[in-house]
Amino acid sequence: MASTTSGTQLRILHLEDSPADHELAAITLRRAKVAHSIQRVDTLEDFRQFTQHQAFDIILADYRLPGFTALDAWSLVAGEARQPPFILLSGAIGEAAAVDAIRLGIADYVLKDDMARLPHVIARAREVHEARIASEHAAQELAASQTRLAELTEHLQTSIEQERAAIAREIHDDIGGALTAIRFDLAWIGRHTQQQDLLDHVQAATAMLQHAIGASQRIMMNLRPPILDQGLVAAVQWLADSFERRSSVPTRVQSSAAIIDLPAAVQLVAYRTAQEALTNISKYAQPTAVHIDLSDTEGVFTLEVTDNGRGIDAASLKKPKGFGLNGLRERARTVDGWLDVSSMPGKGTSVILSVPLVVDEENGGVQ
Repeated sequence: MASTTSGTQLRILHLEDSPADHELAAITLRRAKVAHSIQRVDTLEDFRQFTQHQAFDIILADYRLPGFTALDAWSLVAGEARQPPFILLSGAIGEAAAVDAIRLGIADYVLKDDMARLPHVIARAREVHEARIASEHAAQELAASQTRLAELTEHLQTSIEQERAAIAREIHDDIGGALTAIRFDLAWIGRHTQQQDLLDHVQAATAMLQHAIGASQRIMMNLRPPILDQGLVAAVQWLADSFERRSSVPTRVQSSAAIIDLPAAVQLVAYRTAQEALTNISKYAQPTAVHIDLSDTEGVFTLEVTDNGRGIDAASLKKPKGFGLNGLRERARTVDGWLDVSSMPGKGTSVILSVPLVVDEENGGVQ
């Protein structure tokens, strides 16, 4: 059953066993200049047939009818999508019963002794109904928008990782190969010359070349860390060691197991989260210690990166252009996880990634 609104006329279904009361309701609406058409039914079966095969804008119902009540009629339409407002129009209902009916979802009630209120109650019920429909539509649009955003984010993250892997291969195959060849040529020159000034240049060039090789290897590791093939724990430990060497900040890694079995997508999200968190710490936190905890207990994988540095104020956490944290939140959603950030100025920050794990009981692994 659907609810429709005619351009100038309300379509009303009236569940009423008294023709006189039905006529009184119609007269009241006409006097109030409410453009309408009204159909009376007096049995539950007729009510069922009309609501299944026709669309109405308002349902009016007496509370007590021969063999059933308005609540029986309400139960037939309550589960339908976008059912029209259902208003009790009765002289045989107490206030407590009316309140209970409204709690069930019935829009309102009018006593027959106060029939003059009917046009106003109908107008108010329709306003509430239309507002609810608009709210539901907006919620559906928002949910669809969030779904599209999540799909776009996942596509972008996949594309970025594929591009990173391609660039890493190019650096390894082309630049890495060329730098290695140059190193061999410099070594050959160094072995075949006795001129000291030339040897000095060869040694300087070799040192610069070694620096370039190290830089290319570091870039490749950042683009697509092959150490992930050894597992997430080893990869995060490598990140921590590298961070400690660069920053001189003691960085400790603790894990619930030496090897945590995770899907490749979850491993990559966790690695990038740890990488971004450490990058933010090196830029802003000024800590004296960093702690990274990995856990896969109770069906949830958790990565927590904590520092004791400057912290982040609440306003900064909510900045709409905080793309670093927002990007991590979107990454977490791509694997059905979530990201929490807690911080107190002067007392440090914790970045926590949580991802539910689905255990494959048949194969004994994690999906």
